[in-house]
Amino acid sequence: MTENEQKPPRLLKIAEVMGRVGLAKATIYARIQNGGFPKPVSLGSSSRWVESEIDAWIADLVVERDKAA
Repeated sequence: MTENEQKPPRLLKIAEVMGRVGLAKATIYARIQNGGFPKPVSLGSSSRWVESEIDAWIADLVVERDKAA
């Protein structure tokens, strides 16, 4: 892969998302409903989350925490 080429987005299963963010499945879906969590990509009968969107969500939490300090 050359310097100008970008890697394709990686898609995460719900179990991977749960492990990264430390939230239960029901909590993740509740936060999606209220706009507080990245929406999944539909792949037919399953859903996947874009890894970079999950990483950005986590980074935003850290920024908010640091603003409050």
